[in-house]
Amino acid sequence: LALFVAMMKLLAGLVFAGVQGTWSLSLRDGDKPASFDCEWRKLAYAYGRKLLPRMGAFESLYYALDLNSDSCHTEMKAEATHSHATPDLPPGWRDAAVFVDVHGDDTQVGSESHPLRSLQVACDRAIAAEIPLVILRAGTHFLTETLTLGPQHSKLLISSYPNERAEVSGGKKLQVTWVPYNLTGANIWVSDVTGQVQEIETLQVDGVRATRARYPNMPQGVEVSCGYGCTIDGSQQTWIKQTFPGNSTNYTDTTPQHYRNTSVWNWFKQYEIGVGGECSIYDPPVSYWCAEHPQGGGRPGAERPAGVIYKSPNGPYEHGEDARFFVWRPSRWFNWIFDVAKYDRLSNNFTFGRGGHQGARGHESGGDFWVENVMEELDFPGEFFFDKRTEKLYLFHNGTGAPPTDSIVVPGVQVLVNITGTQWKPVKGVQVKGLRFSAAAPTYMMPYGVPSGGDWALDRYSAIFLQGTQETLIDGCTFERLDGNAVMVSGYNRDATIQRSDFAFLGGNAVAVWGYTNETSRDPGRPGIVLANVPRAGVDGTDGEHPVRTTVQNCSAREIGLFEKQSSFFFQAKASESRILSNIFFNGPRAGINLNDGFGGGDEIAWNLIFSSCRESGDHGPFNSWDRQPFLTRVRTGEPSMIMQWRWIHHNFMVDNFSPQEAIDNDDGSCYYKTHDNFFVYGWQAMKTDFGGHDNHHYDNIYAYVDHALGVDPTLPGHEQYFYGNYVVMQGEQVGTCLPQKQMYGNRYFTPSGKLQEGCQGFGGQVSTTPSDADILTQAKMKLGGLPDISLVI
Repeated sequence: LALFVAMMKLLAGLVFAGVQGTWSLSLRDGDKPASFDCEWRKLAYAYGRKLLPRMGAFESLYYALDLNSDSCHTEMKAEATHSHATPDLPPGWRDAAVFVDVHGDDTQVGSESHPLRSLQVACDRAIAAEIPLVILRAGTHFLTETLTLGPQHSKLLISSYPNERAEVSGGKKLQVTWVPYNLTGANIWVSDVTGQVQEIETLQVDGVRATRARYPNMPQGVEVSCGYGCTIDGSQQTWIKQTFPGNSTNYTDTTPQHYRNTSVWNWFKQYEIGVGGECSIYDPPVSYWCAEHPQGGGRPGAERPAGVIYKSPNGPYEHGEDARFFVWRPSRWFNWIFDVAKYDRLSNNFTFGRGGHQGARGHESGGDFWVENVMEELDFPGEFFFDKRTEKLYLFHNGTGAPPTDSIVVPGVQVLVNITGTQWKPVKGVQVKGLRFSAAAPTYMMPYGVPSGGDWALDRYSAIFLQGTQETLIDGCTFERLDGNAVMVSGYNRDATIQRSDFAFLGGNAVAVWGYTNETSRDPGRPGIVLANVPRAGVDGTDGEHPVRTTVQNCSAREIGLFEKQSSFFFQAKASESRILSNIFFNGPRAGINLNDGFGGGDEIAWNLIFSSCRESGDHGPFNSWDRQPFLTRVRTGEPSMIMQWRWIHHNFMVDNFSPQEAIDNDDGSCYYKTHDNFFVYGWQAMKTDFGGHDNHHYDNIYAYVDHALGVDPTLPGHEQYFYGNYVVMQGEQVGTCLPQKQMYGNRYFTPSGKLQEGCQGFGGQVSTTPSDADILTQAKMKLGGLPDISLVI
C-alpha cells in the first residue's frame, strides 16, 4: 500500500524536487489563506467524485489535490478502484458478432469459439451482417497498420467483451536479451534489436514510458512534469537567426459585407492571411501571423531560430547530429522541436534541420530548452538510448538486476483508428465502446498547420481520427500513453460524442476539434481535392467543412502535453456548437480548454472541474480564447453572418493555481461570452477582455481571492461589457476598470479592510470585509449543486 501511494503521488505530479528548485500544487503561497487553499481542494475532491462517480475513490484526483498531506488531510473514500460501465450491446450479440482474439486465426469464421486475429479483417467481415458488430476479447491487440473505416462501415459497433479489458496498441513488442553494459555506479543494460525497428523515439517498459536520454534529467521521469524546471536557461545561449526564402504573399479580404464592425479602433475587422514564404514551413503554407498587418502581437510570422551555440556539461557529443532539441518560445507560449542537421564539436554549434513548425506565433530566439537522444546523456535511472548505427538498445534500468524481457514496447503506429468519409458520403453511426488505446507513435514531427488566428499550430493526427462522419460515438474508452493526440475531430463531422472516457499520459491533446476553410488550393487533410476560390474563400465557413455539435462529456483527462506543450484537454478551431460538459481536467502544461477563434460560436462549457493547468507555461488560465480572424458562418441566425452566436460558460469549478492571470482568459478580440454561475478560484483579475474584445457578460459568479475585479477595454454602443450580481473576494482595494452603472451593478465585493478605493461610480455594489472560508464554500456549493450526497472524512 505504501508503494502504491508513493507511485500515485509521483504520477499525479504533485510535488517535485528538481534541479532548479521545488514546486507544489499551488504557486500562490503567501497571497491567500492556507486554510482556504485546503478547503477548495477538499471541495474539488467531493465535486469530482460527484461528477464522475464511476471513478470510485478517484485516487489520481485525491493525490493531485495533495489531500494526503499533513497540512491538508482528508481520508480517501473507501472505493479503491473504478471501472467503466459494461458496454451496452444489442440483443443477440453473441450470435451476431464477429469476435477477435489475440490468439485468433483469420482463416476462422469469427465466432466466439473460432475468433479472428485481425481487427481490420473482422471489421470488413462484420459489415455484411444485419447487425455489424465486432467484439474484442481480453488482451493487447497490436496493430501493424492503421485500422481504416469508411462509409461502408457505417453503423459498425466495435466493443470489448463484457467485463474484459481489450487493448488496442500501436506498439511493437521487442524481443530483447539484456546483457550488462555498465553496472558500476549505474544499472545500464544493452540488447541487440537488429532488424526489429529503425528508430526508437519513445519506449514503454512494463506499460510505463522510459525517458529518452536527455539533459537536464527528469528526476521522476518523463511522465511527471517538472513545471518550470528540468530545462536549460535559453537566455544564456547564443541563438542563430533564421534566413527565410522570401516574404509571404498577403491577402486581406476587402469585401465590405465581410467586415466585422463591432470593435473600437477597428480591432480584427477584416480577414487576412499570409501564404508561402516564411510560412512554407506549414502544410498548408498559410498563417494569420504571416499576413502583412496581423493585429494583437506584431508580425512574428513563422520566425524561429536556425540553431544554437550550446556547450553541454557532458559534451562534446560524439554524434551531436543525432540530438533533438525541445525549445520553448520565449514567454513559454509553446515549444518548437528540432532535429539537428549539422553539429560542430569545436564551436558547439548545433544547426537545426527538420522541425520548428510546432507553433504559430514565432520568435527569432529560443527560450528554455532540453536536449535528448545522445548517448552521453544516458546517466539517470529510467532513461534509454537507441544507437541506430549498431541497432542496440541501452536502458538504465530503474530497479535491481536486469530489466524485464517480455514488456519492452516501441510505439510505431501513429493513427490507430481512422474513420474517414466525406460530407457527401459520410461514415454514419460508428460506435467504439469499452476499449483501451495505447502506444500510438509520436506525431510532433509530422506536418503542422495553423488553424486560425490563435497562437496554435497543430497536426491532424491522433489515435482515433474522425473526418467526414455523422453521429460517431466513443464511449467508455481509455486513452493512455499515446505519444500524440488522442482524438481528432477534423473537417466535416456532425454530432460526434466522446463520453465516459479517460485520458492520461498523452504526448499531445486529449480532444482536438478542427475544421477547414479554403485558404490554399490544396490541403493535406483533404488529399486529391482541388479547393476553389482561394484564398478568398478562407473567410467562408458556410460550406460545412467543419465540426458541428461535438460533445465531450463525463470524461477525465490528466498528465497531457508531455512532448507538445501547447496542448489542452479540449482544443477547438473552425468549429461550432460544441458541448463540453461534466468533465475533470488537471495536470497540463497549458490552458485546460482553448478556443482558437470565434468561428460560429454557440458552444456550451458547463459543470467542469479544472485545476493545475498552465503548469509549465505562462499567459493563460484554465480557459483561454482568441478571436483575431472573423469568419462568415450561419450559426447565429441561419443566414450568412460575420457575427458569431453567444458562447455559454456556466457552473464550472476552475482554479487558476499556476497561471498568473485569470480563470477565464478572454484574450485578443474575444466576444459574445455569457459567463455565469461559476466558482473561480484565484487569478489576477475576475473578468478580462482586451484588444477590442466586447459583448462579454460576467454575472452571478463567485471569484475567490483575485487581485481586482475587472480589466476590460472600451466598446462600441450596442456591444457593451457587463459585470453584475457577482461575489468577488479581492486581495486589494481596487475594483479595476470602471463600467457605467447600467453595466456594473449588484456585485458584492470583499476586501481585507472592508473598503474600496474611490471611483467606478460606487463600484457597482456593496463592500464588506473578507468572508470566512465556510461562507465562500457555502456560496460555491449552492452554485455547484450543493453536493448533498457526498460527505468528507476530515
